[in-house]
Amino acid sequence: MDMSGERRIAASRATVWAALNDPEILRQCIPGCEALEMQSPTDMTARVKLQIGPVRATFNGKVRLSDLDPPTSYRIAGEGNGGVAGYAKGGANVVLSEEGDATLMRYDVKADVGGKLAQLGGRLIDSTSKKLADEFFEKFSTLVGGPAPVAAAPVDAQVDVQAAKLDTEPSKKLSWFKRWFSRQKGREARP
Repeated sequence: MDMSGERRIAASRATVWAALNDPEILRQCIPGCEALEMQSPTDMTARVKLQIGPVRATFNGKVRLSDLDPPTSYRIAGEGNGGVAGYAKGGANVVLSEEGDATLMRYDVKADVGGKLAQLGGRLIDSTSKKLADEFFEKFSTLVGGPAPVAAAPVDAQVDVQAAKLDTEPSKKLSWFKRWFSRQKGREARP
């Protein structure tokens, strides 16, 4: 499986670099991560509980950082064993570049799975991997750079939305129907 992408994070490159090397921040961001411990400045151990399709497993693994070029780039490689569920191994190249007062993080991931996981099929593995990566980067971006700003809708658009809500609320439709029905009955009752 290969995956690549980029994320804009509302923080300085030095802040993003520090967070990428902080086991507590990474533990909070990795979906299903139960433990992540630093063994040395470049080695960590991890325990992650995941469900991929019908397969549930707890993976115990090792993570190693290499090709360090602080605060610009590094390579992260890891492997985990999920017992009868199988194994996962892979790596990612991560590159940080300044973009105004924010940081652009680019990543290229290559991963391989075996055992029962490999029997699930590439499409399920790929879609689950993309979902997990999105969850990681969303959480990482929020923890490091704060929540993404919400664009305010123009005032006219807000008024139109409120008017549309009134037109589609079931209670408003029901009251209109009752008025119409009363008028119809009134017309039938007149001689």
